[in-house]
Amino acid sequence: MRPRPAPKNHVPLYRRPPEKHAPRVYGISPRLFYPVFAGLFATNVLTALALLLMPEVSALLDGRDRQTIGAYEDRIAQLRVEVDRLHSRQFAQTGDINIQLQELTQQQEVLLEQQQLVTQLAQKAQSMGIAVAPDAIDALPTTVSAIPLPADSKVGNLDKVSATMMRMASENRLALAALSESASASTEEIVDTLGRLGIKTKLPDLTNDGLGGPYLPAEASEDSSSLVDDANAVFAALRRFGAAQKALDDAPVHKPLAGQYRISSGFGNRTDPFTGGRAFHSGIDFAAPRGKTVLSAGSGQVSFVGERSGYGNTVEVTHAGGIVTRYGHLSAFIVSVGQSVATGTPIARVGSTGRSTGPHLHFEVRRGDRALDPNAYLNAGRMLAPFLPDIG
Repeated sequence: MRPRPAPKNHVPLYRRPPEKHAPRVYGISPRLFYPVFAGLFATNVLTALALLLMPEVSALLDGRDRQTIGAYEDRIAQLRVEVDRLHSRQFAQTGDINIQLQELTQQQEVLLEQQQLVTQLAQKAQSMGIAVAPDAIDALPTTVSAIPLPADSKVGNLDKVSATMMRMASENRLALAALSESASASTEEIVDTLGRLGIKTKLPDLTNDGLGGPYLPAEASEDSSSLVDDANAVFAALRRFGAAQKALDDAPVHKPLAGQYRISSGFGNRTDPFTGGRAFHSGIDFAAPRGKTVLSAGSGQVSFVGERSGYGNTVEVTHAGGIVTRYGHLSAFIVSVGQSVATGTPIARVGSTGRSTGPHLHFEVRRGDRALDPNAYLNAGRMLAPFLPDIG
């Protein structure tokens, strides 16, 4: 059955929406895309080349490159300067080290000579009887082998060696100062002791020694005096001590008998062995056996040989300053009048002549007509005996 056609002007109750069509795509066909892309790329390349080839752009880029290269060149130049400076400093230090090594070698030789000089002066002083402090001399090495120069030549090691040498040089000067002080003190002790006995000691006047040379201004120096000046001071002190020692050797302060003998009678008032009363004894008596050798108590000249009342056989020796030593009760004479004698020279033999109760030596010290106490002279000789180690 065929459907009935809808009347005109009839509105249907339901209208079917019209069908939607798919969106329409617009674009370039692949056939056109690649040629267009290739053209654009070529155009950009050509444009870049054109810009690079332009004088202004080329100059701009070239300037930047030159600035960068210049900066690198400046830095390289600075590094080269630093390297050259380091090399120069190393060469300078090497030169300084070589110079320092040469100076240390020379200082080492001088130091050895100084130590030998100090040792010789110390030995000389000790042989003369000067008491030298052991810590001032014995602590000094006799050589400088204890401070060899370093093989690596490092600045620090060289400084240590230099400091050691300076310390040893200072010790040398301290030792010389100790020697000079000891010699001067010993000289003063001798002179003062002999002076109290009335014996004058003539010391050399060192200001008149031969000196000279052109006048030159003083040079600036850390030390006001050199080791040579210190050594000269020691030499001068030893010369003065030698003169004092000679005066001590000549002085009548030595024992008239070798060995130890008892003093049987002293100086001064005593009981007279013959009368039993009080009497003055003008000397001291040594109880020595007959024939014992009598020695001169000091250097001088024999002024009397013969017999004196109360003394028996007598020898007299005149010493410097008018001091006379008298030796009595002798059994024999060994010297004659006018003979020069030194300290310790045999002059007679012990006996018992004259006013004597038995063998002994009567010893006197006189100045003019006055008898002096011999004990003062013999005590001075004993006190100063360290300065004359060879005198018994």
